[in-house]
Amino acid sequence: MNTSRAAPLFYLCLVLVLLAVGVPARAESRADLDRASQGALDRLYRINPAARAIGNAAHAVLVFPNIVKAGLVFGGSYGEGELIVNGHVDGYYNSVSASWGLQAGAQTYGYAVFLMNDNAVNYLHQTHGWEIGVGPTVVLVNDGIARNLSTSTLKDDAYAFIFGQQGLMAGLNIEGTKVTRIQP
Repeated sequence: MNTSRAAPLFYLCLVLVLLAVGVPARAESRADLDRASQGALDRLYRINPAARAIGNAAHAVLVFPNIVKAGLVFGGSYGEGELIVNGHVDGYYNSVSASWGLQAGAQTYGYAVFLMNDNAVNYLHQTHGWEIGVGPTVVLVNDGIARNLSTSTLKDDAYAFIFGQQGLMAGLNIEGTKVTRIQP
């Protein structure tokens, strides 16, 4: 590939990704986040009985109702949500990720992370954020894992469910996600 053409293509891709995923000028209002998060959690519980069972056993749930992800070689995602402890909002958070690799597309989705013990909840509070993959063990729950989970087999710190995927994102990439407390 001609290197004189590669650099402009790289910058064009980077600008497109940043425009598609860009961080909003201001956070959503608390009322909007409360409504969207509760609606997303209700939908997850309706479509996945294992999520409801885990939710009943969890000490807290971190729910992000709408994550927007886009990428073309370089990618990223952004969304806002809240931490719910004992049925009450304990704080508001954003989820930001960056990725690099063979990828192309855009999609939206939601995710919920069920924090199963006080250590996981305390880690989120004490570190002023959370890098997924660092700290407490997070298990991504798919249909196969969900069939084998029961309240007696829950041994990990956190269980994550992804739901409501729309759009198309294909590829093989390296990605990191950071969850940080915000003030909407």
